[in-house]
Amino acid sequence: MINAVYELQSPRMFDVTYKELNIDDGSVLIRPVFLSICKADQRYYQGMRSADVLREKLPMALIHECVGKVILDKTGTFKTGEIVVPVPTIPEENDDVVSENYLRSSKFCSSGHDGFLRDYIIMTPDRLIRIPDEISLEVASFTELVSVSTHAVSRFEKSAHKRRDVIGVWGDGNVGFITALVLRYMYPDSKIYIFGTVEEKLSYFSFADETYNVDRLPDDISVDHAFECVGGYGSQPAINQIIDIINPEGSIALMGVSENNVALNTRMILEKGIRLFGSSRSSADDFQKAVDLMSEHKELVRYFEYLVDGIVTVNSIVDLHKAFDVDFKRNFGKTVLKWEI
Repeated sequence: MINAVYELQSPRMFDVTYKELNIDDGSVLIRPVFLSICKADQRYYQGMRSADVLREKLPMALIHECVGKVILDKTGTFKTGEIVVPVPTIPEENDDVVSENYLRSSKFCSSGHDGFLRDYIIMTPDRLIRIPDEISLEVASFTELVSVSTHAVSRFEKSAHKRRDVIGVWGDGNVGFITALVLRYMYPDSKIYIFGTVEEKLSYFSFADETYNVDRLPDDISVDHAFECVGGYGSQPAINQIIDIINPEGSIALMGVSENNVALNTRMILEKGIRLFGSSRSSADDFQKAVDLMSEHKELVRYFEYLVDGIVTVNSIVDLHKAFDVDFKRNFGKTVLKWEI
């Protein structure tokens, strides 16, 4: 079977290539229905990665956030027409200690391995998660991003001490919004504080106990634990502000991606006994946790629907360019692609 793959050849240049698709007895064939653009996709599309990285990674099909429909399942696990989310992490080995998303041998779709901008996707059944009817397809398209937050919270649960009266989230973007919501429903007795820079974006966090502009913090404010969801050039001031106001022996989850090294106030980290841990991507188990959380708390899905700020129907490569241009200008929310190419 010949499959059309829509590859980014170089920044802002898509082209279609045709590749052989082998469907064996252990395979499931799915067709993308909706996809969602991530900031990582934009960095490739806009050429905002280093020249060395671009030479190494491209050409490559972008996008790792997707929901699709089962076309054929030779394993008998899924029925034709079922709605599933493909897990972009593809492990090459099992490890009793290290999660699949941290194994250096694992592949990740749209990062050195073709993403989901294809006519058809072939996966093994363990890389597919069923989506119940109560979750809209638009929200299901960015289940991967929700799973990143559930993964970070799971890591937090294992390492943070039990005093969780106040949990702070730094970052008023999509990752901060989703992470704060996951915390709200997983820790209903904790106060959730949001720290950001844009008043309009902070207004979306109506479910939080408090929202703060990072340039105007009360003198007596403190948090027990914190999640840093800023990334980029904002990582350094955000992390150091957390270090300043977090209570002793608090935990800091680092979730924001920065292309540059970040200087931290290590003296205060030592004095306070602060725990820092990194959290990146997610595993198939995290996807299932994300889906279970959304199924259990239907109001959570309604909050996530606020993030769907634009749907672009894709019938051609021209539409792909339009979608990435629209998304690049967006300050908050997700650009979702309705895949009809």
